[in-house]
Amino acid sequence: MNERADYIAAEEGGSPAVLTIPAELGGLRLDQALARLFPEHSRSRLQGWLKEGRIRLDGASPDARRKVWGGERVELEAAPVPEVGAELPEDIPLQVVFEDEHLLVIDKPAGLVVHPGSGNWSGTLLNALLHHAPALAGVPRAGIVHRLDKDTSGLLVVAKTLAAQTDLVRQLQARTVKRHYWALVQGTVAGGGTVDAPIGRHPTQRTRMAVIGNGRPAVTRYAVVERFARTTLVECRLETGRTHQIRVHMAHLGHALVGDPVYGARRRGEALADGFLRQALHAFRLGLVHPASSEAMEWQVPLAEDFAALLERLKEGA
Repeated sequence: MNERADYIAAEEGGSPAVLTIPAELGGLRLDQALARLFPEHSRSRLQGWLKEGRIRLDGASPDARRKVWGGERVELEAAPVPEVGAELPEDIPLQVVFEDEHLLVIDKPAGLVVHPGSGNWSGTLLNALLHHAPALAGVPRAGIVHRLDKDTSGLLVVAKTLAAQTDLVRQLQARTVKRHYWALVQGTVAGGGTVDAPIGRHPTQRTRMAVIGNGRPAVTRYAVVERFARTTLVECRLETGRTHQIRVHMAHLGHALVGDPVYGARRRGEALADGFLRQALHAFRLGLVHPASSEAMEWQVPLAEDFAALLERLKEGA
């Protein structure tokens, strides 16, 4: 079935895309039909454009729940990508692990903020991406689909096209992206397990996240890798991607990350661990389905140098 045989392509902010709904989609709701016809756009984006009047059906602004029967003329005026504004290209070195015309996978160093925000309006990964691949100025958030905290190191994927970004977001929502982390935590972890505890904004400390009853679902699986005198190296696998998820979940278990100034005590009486001045968290493995080829892909990087050096010193002191 060629649902888009008469599709007239249009760039965002350019002339409207025009097509006729094929008979094969008859009986579907309009929003469902649009998702089939414009797979490069997320459903939330299409629904937003419906509300803004950017999608017209036979010349009128339709309701998303209206059924279509085939033969209707659809015009879609894609909203232009907002101006980058203060988000300017900056020549910041990137450690590229993989790159093609659809994806960019990098090994982010600790200390690099992913996206500009309060107190960090420049010198971010987004600024570096705009310099590395200027075409990313035409993709929302310069293609960033997930984040690592400033002081977390490791693998992060960036979409280089709108279609790739939409596909990766859907993979993240479906929980099919594989994200594995090394985490050094305080105390002795008895064994592996799963933390299934919702995470939301802390009720009184708004800069923190917390396990709360009305939070968003959050699942972290963890396994013990190696135990030291007062710390444990664990491998964590994310099933969801909530803000500070591993940091919050491990602290919830009573095993806050070494060096975490927000969710754990900076000093616990272990000289080597107390001297580590960032949370000991590193995203070492990333797996996903390539949005264009549908090939299963996986990347792995070694521990960041400071983290690896800490483990070596802990082993020597064991």
